Amino acid sequence: MIKQDTISKVMSSCAIIAKPNGPICNLNCSYCYYKDKKSLYPNKNSFRMSSEVLETFIKQYIEVQDTPDVQFVWQGGEPTLLGVDFFRKIISLQNQYSAGKKISNAIQTNGTLLDDEWCEFLTKNQFLVGVSIDGPELLHDQYRRGFNDQPTFEKVMCSIERLKRYGTPFNTVTVLNNMNSLYPLEVYRFLKGIGEGFIQFIPIIERTSKSNSNSLDLILDSPPNPAKKNDVTTVTHWSITPDQFADFYMQVFDEWVVKDVGDYFVQFFDVALSSWMGVPSSLCTFSKSCQSSGVIEHNGDLYTCDHYVYPEYKLGNIMDSNIAQLMASHKSIEPRKIENLPECCKACEYFFACNGGCPKDRFVETPGGEPGLNYLCSAYKKIFMHISPYMDIMKNLLQSGKPAYLIKEYINKNSSLNRKNR
Repeated sequence: MIKQDTISKVMSSCAIIAKPNGPICNLNCSYCYYKDKKSLYPNKNSFRMSSEVLETFIKQYIEVQDTPDVQFVWQGGEPTLLGVDFFRKIISLQNQYSAGKKISNAIQTNGTLLDDEWCEFLTKNQFLVGVSIDGPELLHDQYRRGFNDQPTFEKVMCSIERLKRYGTPFNTVTVLNNMNSLYPLEVYRFLKGIGEGFIQFIPIIERTSKSNSNSLDLILDSPPNPAKKNDVTTVTHWSITPDQFADFYMQVFDEWVVKDVGDYFVQFFDVALSSWMGVPSSLCTFSKSCQSSGVIEHNGDLYTCDHYVYPEYKLGNIMDSNIAQLMASHKSIEPRKIENLPECCKACEYFFACNGGCPKDRFVETPGGEPGLNYLCSAYKKIFMHISPYMDIMKNLLQSGKPAYLIKEYINKNSSLNRKNR
Protein backbone atom coordinates (compact mmCIF):
# COMPACT_ATOMS: atom_id res chain seq x y z
CA MET A 1 0.00 0.00 0.00
CA ILE A 2 1.36 3.40 -1.01
CA LYS A 3 1.12 6.00 1.75
CA GLN A 4 -1.08 9.04 1.17
CA ASP A 5 1.75 11.46 1.95
CA THR A 6 3.81 9.80 -0.78
CA ILE A 7 0.98 10.28 -3.24
CA SER A 8 0.53 13.92 -2.24
CA LYS A 9 4.25 14.65 -2.59
CA VAL A 10 4.42 13.13 -6.06
CA MET A 11 1.29 14.76 -7.40
CA SER A 12 2.11 18.26 -6.15
CA SER A 13 4.55 18.61 -9.04
CA CYS A 14 3.37 15.94 -11.46
CA ALA A 15 3.21 16.58 -15.20
CA ILE A 16 1.70 14.04 -17.58
CA ILE A 17 1.98 14.38 -21.33
CA ALA A 18 -1.11 13.08 -23.11
CA LYS A 19 -0.84 11.31 -26.48
CA PRO A 20 -4.51 10.93 -27.42
CA ASN A 21 -3.77 9.37 -30.80
CA GLY A 22 -0.56 7.63 -29.79
CA PRO A 23 2.14 7.54 -32.50
CA ILE A 24 -0.15 8.30 -35.45
CA CYS A 25 1.16 11.15 -37.60
CA ASN A 26 0.67 12.54 -41.10
CA LEU A 27 4.43 13.01 -41.54
CA ASN A 28 7.26 10.51 -41.84
CA CYS A 29 10.16 12.35 -40.20
CA SER A 30 13.35 10.30 -40.50
CA TYR A 31 14.44 10.80 -36.91
CA CYS A 32 11.08 10.29 -35.16
CA TYR A 33 11.57 8.05 -32.13
CA TYR A 34 7.86 7.55 -31.49
CA LYS A 35 6.32 6.34 -34.74
CA ASP A 36 7.33 2.72 -34.15
CA LYS A 37 5.42 2.59 -30.85
CA LYS A 38 2.57 1.15 -32.90
CA SER A 39 4.33 -2.16 -32.32
CA LEU A 40 3.22 -2.00 -28.67
CA TYR A 41 -0.37 -2.41 -29.85
CA PRO A 42 -0.10 -4.91 -32.73
CA ASN A 43 -3.84 -5.59 -32.98
CA LYS A 44 -4.86 -1.95 -33.00
CA ASN A 45 -6.44 -0.39 -36.07
CA SER A 46 -7.43 2.83 -34.32
CA PHE A 47 -5.27 4.99 -32.07
CA ARG A 48 -7.95 7.45 -30.98
CA MET A 49 -8.50 8.01 -27.27
CA SER A 50 -12.03 6.96 -26.42
CA SER A 51 -14.49 9.28 -24.70
CA GLU A 52 -14.35 7.11 -21.58
CA VAL A 53 -10.55 7.22 -21.32
CA LEU A 54 -10.47 10.94 -22.10
CA GLU A 55 -13.02 11.77 -19.41
CA THR A 56 -11.29 9.55 -16.84
CA PHE A 57 -7.93 11.14 -17.56
CA ILE A 58 -9.18 14.73 -17.35
CA LYS A 59 -11.19 14.09 -14.20
CA GLN A 60 -8.40 12.25 -12.37
CA TYR A 61 -5.62 14.56 -13.49
CA ILE A 62 -7.43 17.64 -12.20
CA GLU A 63 -8.38 15.92 -8.94
CA VAL A 64 -4.89 14.77 -8.03
CA GLN A 65 -3.07 18.03 -8.77
CA ASP A 66 -2.40 19.78 -5.49
CA THR A 67 -2.16 23.20 -7.14
CA PRO A 68 -4.66 25.90 -8.17
CA ASP A 69 -3.33 25.77 -11.76
CA VAL A 70 -3.43 22.64 -13.88
CA GLN A 71 -1.77 22.43 -17.28
CA PHE A 72 -2.59 19.78 -19.86
CA VAL A 73 -0.04 19.00 -22.58
CA TRP A 74 -1.26 17.29 -25.75
CA GLN A 75 1.20 15.58 -28.08
CA GLY A 76 1.42 12.75 -30.58
CA GLY A 77 2.09 11.57 -33.15
CA GLU A 78 0.22 14.52 -34.51
CA PRO A 79 -2.68 15.46 -32.20
CA THR A 80 -4.42 17.77 -34.69
CA LEU A 81 -5.31 14.66 -36.73
CA LEU A 82 -8.03 14.09 -34.11
CA GLY A 83 -9.89 17.17 -35.33
CA VAL A 84 -11.12 20.30 -33.62
CA ASP A 85 -14.25 18.64 -32.25
CA PHE A 86 -12.14 16.24 -30.19
CA PHE A 87 -10.47 19.21 -28.53
CA ARG A 88 -13.80 20.95 -28.02
CA LYS A 89 -14.75 17.88 -26.03
CA ILE A 90 -11.56 18.31 -24.01
CA ILE A 91 -12.51 21.90 -23.12
CA SER A 92 -16.03 20.80 -22.16
CA LEU A 93 -14.71 18.08 -19.83
CA GLN A 94 -12.15 20.40 -18.29
CA ASN A 95 -14.88 22.93 -17.52
CA GLN A 96 -17.01 20.16 -16.04
CA TYR A 97 -14.31 18.89 -13.67
CA SER A 98 -12.25 22.04 -13.01
CA ALA A 99 -13.57 22.44 -9.45
CA GLY A 100 -12.46 26.06 -9.37
CA LYS A 101 -8.93 25.37 -10.60
CA LYS A 102 -7.44 27.32 -13.48
CA ILE A 103 -6.97 25.03 -16.46
CA SER A 104 -4.52 25.72 -19.29
CA ASN A 105 -3.56 23.73 -22.35
CA ALA A 106 -0.52 23.32 -24.57
CA ILE A 107 -0.35 21.40 -27.81
CA GLN A 108 2.68 20.26 -29.79
CA THR A 109 2.13 20.10 -33.54
CA ASN A 110 4.06 19.66 -36.77
CA GLY A 111 2.13 22.69 -38.04
CA THR A 112 0.91 21.23 -41.32
CA LEU A 113 -2.81 21.04 -40.53
CA LEU A 114 -3.53 24.36 -38.79
CA ASP A 115 -6.32 25.93 -40.82
CA ASP A 116 -8.52 28.88 -39.85
CA GLU A 117 -10.85 26.71 -37.76
CA TRP A 118 -7.95 25.37 -35.74
CA CYS A 119 -6.38 28.77 -35.16
CA GLU A 120 -9.70 30.30 -34.13
CA PHE A 121 -10.27 27.48 -31.64
CA LEU A 122 -6.73 27.61 -30.23
CA THR A 123 -6.87 31.37 -29.80
CA LYS A 124 -10.32 31.39 -28.23
CA ASN A 125 -9.32 28.71 -25.71
CA GLN A 126 -5.88 30.19 -25.04
CA PHE A 127 -3.84 27.17 -26.06
CA LEU A 128 -0.07 27.55 -26.11
CA VAL A 129 1.11 26.02 -29.38
CA GLY A 130 4.48 24.43 -29.92
CA VAL A 131 5.35 24.34 -33.62
CA SER A 132 8.06 21.97 -34.81
CA ILE A 133 10.39 23.60 -37.32
CA ASP A 134 14.04 22.74 -37.86
CA GLY A 135 15.30 25.98 -39.37
CA PRO A 136 15.38 27.48 -42.88
CA GLU A 137 13.80 25.52 -45.73
CA LEU A 138 16.70 23.31 -46.79
CA LEU A 139 17.52 22.34 -43.22
CA HIS A 140 13.92 21.79 -42.19
CA ASP A 141 13.10 19.63 -45.21
CA GLN A 142 16.18 17.46 -44.72
CA TYR A 143 14.33 15.13 -42.33
CA ARG A 144 10.82 16.51 -41.82
CA ARG A 145 9.02 15.10 -44.86
CA GLY A 146 5.74 13.41 -45.70
CA PHE A 147 5.06 9.76 -46.50
CA ASN A 148 5.54 10.44 -50.20
CA ASP A 149 8.79 12.25 -49.41
CA GLN A 150 7.19 15.62 -50.02
CA PRO A 151 8.74 18.64 -48.23
CA THR A 152 6.79 20.32 -45.43
CA PHE A 153 8.48 23.68 -44.87
CA GLU A 154 5.98 25.79 -46.84
CA LYS A 155 2.98 24.27 -45.02
CA VAL A 156 4.56 24.93 -41.64
CA MET A 157 5.38 28.52 -42.53
CA CYS A 158 1.81 29.10 -43.75
CA SER A 159 0.53 27.82 -40.41
CA ILE A 160 2.91 30.07 -38.49
CA GLU A 161 1.67 33.09 -40.42
CA ARG A 162 -1.91 32.01 -39.72
CA LEU A 163 -1.17 31.67 -35.99
CA LYS A 164 0.20 35.21 -36.04
CA ARG A 165 -2.88 36.57 -37.77
CA TYR A 166 -5.13 35.00 -35.16
CA GLY A 167 -2.93 36.11 -32.29
CA THR A 168 -2.33 32.54 -31.12
CA PRO A 169 0.66 32.31 -28.76
CA PHE A 170 3.25 29.83 -29.99
CA ASN A 171 6.80 28.64 -29.39
CA THR A 172 9.17 27.07 -31.86
CA VAL A 173 10.60 23.61 -31.17
CA THR A 174 13.66 22.64 -33.19
CA VAL A 175 15.22 19.19 -33.31
CA LEU A 176 19.00 19.49 -33.46
CA ASN A 177 20.42 16.91 -35.84
CA ASN A 178 23.63 16.27 -37.76
CA MET A 179 22.67 18.82 -40.43
CA ASN A 180 21.07 21.92 -38.90
CA SER A 181 23.53 21.86 -35.99
CA LEU A 182 26.24 22.84 -38.47
CA TYR A 183 24.55 26.22 -39.01
CA PRO A 184 23.89 27.58 -35.51
CA LEU A 185 23.58 31.28 -36.28
CA GLU A 186 21.56 30.73 -39.46
CA VAL A 187 19.09 28.56 -37.53
CA TYR A 188 18.96 30.87 -34.51
CA ARG A 189 18.45 34.04 -36.54
CA PHE A 190 15.81 32.35 -38.65
CA LEU A 191 13.86 31.29 -35.54
CA LYS A 192 14.12 34.79 -34.12
CA GLY A 193 12.65 36.14 -37.33
CA ILE A 194 9.61 33.87 -37.45
CA GLY A 195 8.72 33.30 -33.79
CA GLU A 196 7.54 35.14 -30.73
CA GLY A 197 10.76 35.00 -28.75
CA PHE A 198 10.57 31.56 -27.11
CA ILE A 199 12.92 28.99 -28.63
CA GLN A 200 13.44 25.37 -27.67
CA PHE A 201 16.07 23.02 -29.06
CA ILE A 202 15.92 19.25 -28.64
CA PRO A 203 18.95 17.14 -29.59
CA ILE A 204 18.22 13.98 -31.55
CA ILE A 205 20.21 11.05 -30.15
CA GLU A 206 19.18 7.61 -31.36
CA ARG A 207 21.23 4.53 -30.65
CA THR A 208 22.01 1.65 -32.96
CA SER A 209 22.60 -1.91 -31.89
CA LYS A 210 26.11 -3.26 -31.74
CA SER A 211 25.19 -6.24 -33.90
CA ASN A 212 23.56 -4.03 -36.55
CA SER A 213 25.82 -1.00 -36.35
CA ASN A 214 26.58 -1.09 -40.06
CA SER A 215 22.92 -0.93 -41.06
CA LEU A 216 22.05 1.74 -38.47
CA ASP A 217 18.99 -0.21 -37.32
CA LEU A 218 17.39 1.38 -34.30
CA ILE A 219 16.93 -0.38 -31.00
CA LEU A 220 13.15 -0.15 -30.76
CA ASP A 221 12.28 -3.00 -28.42
CA SER A 222 14.16 -2.05 -25.26
CA PRO A 223 15.30 1.08 -23.38
CA PRO A 224 18.95 1.90 -22.72
CA ASN A 225 20.58 0.19 -19.78
CA PRO A 226 23.09 2.59 -18.16
CA ALA A 227 24.49 -0.20 -15.96
CA LYS A 228 25.36 -2.50 -18.91
CA LYS A 229 28.77 -2.13 -20.50
CA ASN A 230 28.96 -1.95 -24.29
CA ASP A 231 25.18 -1.71 -24.56
CA VAL A 232 25.52 0.54 -27.61
CA THR A 233 28.42 1.35 -29.88
CA THR A 234 27.12 4.01 -32.23
CA VAL A 235 24.23 6.31 -33.08
CA THR A 236 22.20 6.93 -36.21
CA HIS A 237 23.68 9.12 -38.91
CA TRP A 238 21.13 11.87 -38.27
CA SER A 239 21.98 12.07 -34.55
CA ILE A 240 23.90 15.10 -33.36
CA THR A 241 27.47 14.59 -32.15
CA PRO A 242 28.70 16.01 -28.84
CA ASP A 243 31.04 18.40 -30.66
CA GLN A 244 28.22 19.64 -32.91
CA PHE A 245 25.96 20.10 -29.88
CA ALA A 246 28.60 22.09 -27.99
CA ASP A 247 29.57 24.27 -30.94
CA PHE A 248 25.93 25.00 -31.73
CA TYR A 249 25.05 26.22 -28.26
CA MET A 250 28.27 28.17 -27.73
CA GLN A 251 27.83 30.11 -30.97
CA VAL A 252 24.17 30.81 -30.26
CA PHE A 253 24.98 31.86 -26.71
CA ASP A 254 27.64 34.32 -27.88
CA GLU A 255 25.04 36.15 -29.96
CA TRP A 256 22.22 35.79 -27.42
CA VAL A 257 24.16 37.12 -24.45
CA VAL A 258 25.35 40.23 -26.33
CA LYS A 259 22.14 41.10 -28.20
CA ASP A 260 19.11 39.14 -27.07
CA VAL A 261 18.89 38.59 -23.29
CA GLY A 262 15.46 39.76 -22.19
CA ASP A 263 14.07 39.82 -25.72
CA TYR A 264 14.50 36.19 -26.81
CA PHE A 265 14.27 33.23 -24.48
CA VAL A 266 16.26 30.10 -25.29
CA GLN A 267 15.14 27.30 -23.00
CA PHE A 268 18.61 25.84 -22.46
CA PHE A 269 20.03 29.17 -21.29
CA ASP A 270 17.03 29.96 -19.07
CA VAL A 271 17.31 26.55 -17.40
CA ALA A 272 21.07 26.98 -16.94
CA LEU A 273 20.55 30.37 -15.28
CA SER A 274 18.05 28.79 -12.89
CA SER A 275 20.66 26.19 -11.95
CA TRP A 276 23.23 28.92 -11.34
CA MET A 277 20.65 30.57 -9.07
CA GLY A 278 20.20 27.35 -7.12
CA VAL A 279 16.65 26.82 -8.38
CA PRO A 280 15.63 23.22 -9.21
CA SER A 281 15.52 22.65 -12.96
CA SER A 282 12.15 22.96 -14.66
CA LEU A 283 13.50 20.81 -17.51
CA CYS A 284 13.38 17.09 -16.77
CA THR A 285 16.66 16.51 -18.62
CA PHE A 286 18.56 18.41 -15.93
CA SER A 287 16.37 17.66 -12.92
CA LYS A 288 17.47 15.39 -10.08
CA SER A 289 14.63 12.95 -10.58
CA CYS A 290 12.36 11.59 -13.30
CA GLN A 291 9.62 10.96 -10.76
CA SER A 292 7.37 13.88 -11.58
CA SER A 293 7.03 13.08 -15.28
CA GLY A 294 4.69 10.71 -17.08
CA VAL A 295 3.06 10.03 -20.42
CA ILE A 296 -0.39 8.60 -21.09
CA GLU A 297 -1.10 6.66 -24.26
CA HIS A 298 -4.36 6.67 -26.23
CA ASN A 299 -5.82 3.68 -24.34
CA GLY A 300 -5.00 4.95 -20.84
CA ASP A 301 -1.66 3.17 -20.40
CA LEU A 302 0.63 5.29 -18.23
CA TYR A 303 4.41 5.24 -18.69
CA THR A 304 7.27 6.96 -16.89
CA CYS A 305 8.32 9.12 -19.85
CA ASP A 306 7.73 9.37 -23.60
CA HIS A 307 11.33 8.23 -24.09
CA TYR A 308 10.60 5.18 -21.93
CA VAL A 309 7.43 3.89 -23.52
CA TYR A 310 8.50 0.28 -23.20
CA PRO A 311 6.64 -2.59 -21.50
CA GLU A 312 9.01 -2.65 -18.51
CA TYR A 313 8.30 1.02 -17.78
CA LYS A 314 4.54 0.81 -17.94
CA LEU A 315 3.00 1.93 -14.65
CA GLY A 316 -0.48 0.63 -15.38
CA ASN A 317 -3.72 1.81 -16.93
CA ILE A 318 -5.87 4.62 -15.56
CA MET A 319 -9.03 2.61 -16.26
CA ASP A 320 -7.82 0.05 -13.71
CA SER A 321 -5.98 2.26 -11.18
CA ASN A 322 -6.06 5.90 -10.16
CA ILE A 323 -3.42 8.21 -11.65
CA ALA A 324 -2.26 9.17 -8.17
CA GLN A 325 -1.55 5.57 -7.22
CA LEU A 326 0.19 4.87 -10.51
CA MET A 327 2.41 7.94 -10.36
CA ALA A 328 3.29 7.26 -6.73
CA SER A 329 4.66 3.87 -7.83
CA HIS A 330 6.87 5.75 -10.32
CA LYS A 331 9.83 5.91 -7.94
CA SER A 332 10.27 2.16 -7.70
CA ILE A 333 10.80 1.69 -11.45
CA GLU A 334 12.00 5.07 -12.71
CA PRO A 335 15.41 5.37 -14.35
CA ARG A 336 17.43 6.29 -11.27
CA LYS A 337 19.10 9.54 -12.24
CA ILE A 338 21.62 10.00 -9.46
CA GLU A 339 22.29 6.53 -8.06
CA ASN A 340 23.45 5.01 -11.35
CA LEU A 341 25.87 7.76 -12.32
CA PRO A 342 29.62 7.19 -12.59
CA GLU A 343 31.60 8.66 -9.72
CA CYS A 344 33.46 11.07 -12.00
CA CYS A 345 30.10 12.52 -13.02
CA LYS A 346 29.08 13.22 -9.42
CA ALA A 347 32.44 14.90 -8.79
CA CYS A 348 32.14 17.21 -11.82
CA GLU A 349 32.04 20.94 -11.07
CA TYR A 350 29.02 21.31 -13.36
CA PHE A 351 27.03 18.44 -11.90
CA PHE A 352 24.68 20.98 -10.30
CA ALA A 353 23.66 22.15 -13.78
CA CYS A 354 23.05 18.83 -15.53
CA ASN A 355 22.55 16.14 -12.84
CA GLY A 356 23.90 13.65 -15.33
CA GLY A 357 21.44 14.51 -18.08
CA CYS A 358 18.71 12.24 -19.40
CA PRO A 359 19.10 8.53 -18.51
CA LYS A 360 18.25 7.51 -22.07
CA ASP A 361 21.51 9.11 -23.24
CA ARG A 362 23.77 7.41 -20.70
CA PHE A 363 25.35 4.80 -22.91
CA VAL A 364 28.98 5.96 -22.98
CA GLU A 365 31.80 4.63 -20.84
CA THR A 366 34.06 6.89 -18.80
CA PRO A 367 37.80 7.00 -19.62
CA GLY A 368 38.19 4.47 -16.80
CA GLY A 369 35.71 2.07 -18.36
CA GLU A 370 32.78 2.75 -16.02
CA PRO A 371 29.41 2.53 -17.80
CA GLY A 372 26.55 5.03 -17.64
CA LEU A 373 28.17 8.29 -18.78
CA ASN A 374 25.96 10.63 -20.76
CA TYR A 375 26.63 10.76 -24.50
CA LEU A 376 26.61 14.57 -24.29
CA CYS A 377 28.80 14.82 -21.18
CA SER A 378 31.79 16.35 -22.98
CA ALA A 379 29.45 18.82 -24.70
CA TYR A 380 27.79 19.88 -21.46
CA LYS A 381 31.20 20.56 -19.91
CA LYS A 382 32.28 22.72 -22.86
CA ILE A 383 29.03 24.69 -22.85
CA PHE A 384 28.87 25.26 -19.11
CA MET A 385 32.52 26.28 -18.97
CA HIS A 386 31.92 28.70 -21.85
CA ILE A 387 28.83 30.35 -20.36
CA SER A 388 29.89 30.25 -16.71
CA PRO A 389 31.34 33.82 -16.45
CA TYR A 390 28.17 35.29 -17.95
CA MET A 391 25.88 33.16 -15.80
CA ASP A 392 27.75 34.45 -12.75
CA ILE A 393 27.14 38.03 -13.88
CA MET A 394 23.45 37.47 -14.51
CA LYS A 395 23.13 35.66 -11.19
CA ASN A 396 24.66 38.65 -9.39
CA LEU A 397 22.37 41.04 -11.27
CA LEU A 398 19.28 39.09 -10.26
CA GLN A 399 20.38 38.70 -6.66
CA SER A 400 20.86 42.46 -6.44
CA GLY A 401 17.33 43.04 -7.73
CA LYS A 402 18.34 44.02 -11.26
CA PRO A 403 17.17 42.43 -14.52
CA ALA A 404 19.42 39.89 -16.22
CA TYR A 405 19.32 41.78 -19.53
CA LEU A 406 21.66 44.41 -18.05
CA ILE A 407 24.44 41.97 -18.85
CA LYS A 408 24.39 43.35 -22.40
CA GLU A 409 25.37 46.75 -21.06
CA TYR A 410 27.99 45.15 -18.81
CA ILE A 411 29.56 43.28 -21.71
CA ASN A 412 29.71 46.39 -23.88
CA LYS A 413 31.64 48.15 -21.14
CA ASN A 414 33.97 45.23 -20.46
CA SER A 415 36.38 44.86 -23.36
CA SER A 416 37.64 41.39 -22.43
CA LEU A 417 34.15 39.94 -22.30
CA ASN A 418 33.13 41.79 -25.42
CA ARG A 419 36.08 40.47 -27.45
CA LYS A 420 35.18 36.95 -26.50
CA ASN A 421 31.77 37.38 -28.04
CA ARG A 422 32.74 38.92 -31.35
